[in-house]
Amino acid sequence: MPIPFGRFDAVAIATGGIALAIWTVVPTSTLVAVALCLAGALHLLRLARWAGERTLSDRLVLILHIAYAFVPIGYFITALSALDLTATSAGVHAWTGGAIGTMTIAVMTRASLGHTGQSLSATRATQFIYLAVVIAALARICAAVEPAHAEFLLPIAGAAWTLAFLGFATAYGPLLVWARKA
Repeated sequence: MPIPFGRFDAVAIATGGIALAIWTVVPTSTLVAVALCLAGALHLLRLARWAGERTLSDRLVLILHIAYAFVPIGYFITALSALDLTATSAGVHAWTGGAIGTMTIAVMTRASLGHTGQSLSATRATQFIYLAVVIAALARICAAVEPAHAEFLLPIAGAAWTLAFLGFATAYGPLLVWARKA
């Protein structure tokens, strides 16, 4: 079983908060890069402790692990930006489009299924939604990391993002509109 929330988790979260506070005050320095890398490493270790490899067959749970993976990715990319090696927006996109966007879709699909009395399993449509939101996040991050390819990557990010949320509305809208009565 995954390791329950404990001191390590609290330390990882606190370290992340401190690293972000330092970053907001001093966005470019070796010190902030080290702090962000430490936070990224702790969050990566935190993710590993959840035994995500056991969720490969349950896409509704796997997507939660994938979404959380964007948190340490964001820290590592932002550490690179603190050293002026990449754009600051790349790390921000990892946290917003990656972690927040993917986690939002993941929770929306699972909650919609649960609250409407449906089987808690990811259909092909749900898996397509998950794939689209992850592609959107990765394309947006890559466009910030490699601006020379932004003209190609930004439309992919926008189209995939639209497909993910439009896909959710199409697949889950009818369930939510005609939900069972409690």
